[in-house]
Amino acid sequence: MLTMLIRNWWAIALRGVVAIIFGIVAIVWPDLTLGALIILFGAFALADGIFSIVSGISMIGEYSRWWMILLEGIVSIGAGIVAIVWPDLTALALLYIIAVWAIFTGVFEIVAAIRLRDEIPNEWFLALGGVLSILFGAVLIIFPGSGALAILWLIGSYSIVFGIVLLVLAFRLRSLGKNLPDFPARI
Repeated sequence: MLTMLIRNWWAIALRGVVAIIFGIVAIVWPDLTLGALIILFGAFALADGIFSIVSGISMIGEYSRWWMILLEGIVSIGAGIVAIVWPDLTALALLYIIAVWAIFTGVFEIVAAIRLRDEIPNEWFLALGGVLSILFGAVLIIFPGSGALAILWLIGSYSIVFGIVLLVLAFRLRSLGKNLPDFPARI
C-alpha cells in the first residue's frame, strides 16, 4: 500500500488543493444562496469521490483493503449526486448529508492510517484528517440549528484544514519516494 501511495502522492496533493479551494470559496462568498452551497458541496464531494475511486482501483492486487477506499469514493459520489440532483434540499437535510459523509470518510481515513503505521513510523496525518472529519460530522449533528452562514463557515474551515493535512501527507509521501531508486520513473 505504501508504494501505491508514494506512486500516487500527487493525487492526494490534488485532493488537498481541491479541499482548500472549496474552503476558501465557501468563506470568501458567505452570501451564497443555499442552492449554490449545495451545488458547491456536490462538486467537492464528486471530485473527492473520483480521486478516492481512482486510488482504490489502482490498489487492487497490491493492497487487500482496496475496497474500503473504493467504498469511500462511492459514498462521496453518492452524496455529491444527491446534493446536485435535489438542490432544493432544506438546510437541515444538507447538514445531515454532509455530516454522514464526513463521519464515514473519517472512519475510513483512520482505518487507513492504522494500516499505514506498520509501514510508516509515527504516521498520524491521515489519522488526524479522519479525526477532524468525524468531529466535523459530529458537530453538525449535535448543533443542527446553527444556520446556513455558520454551516458555510464551518464547512469552509474544515475543508481548508483537511486540505492542508492532505497536502502535508502528500509531500511526506513524495519525500519518502525520493529515497526509492526508480521514483522519478514512476511519476
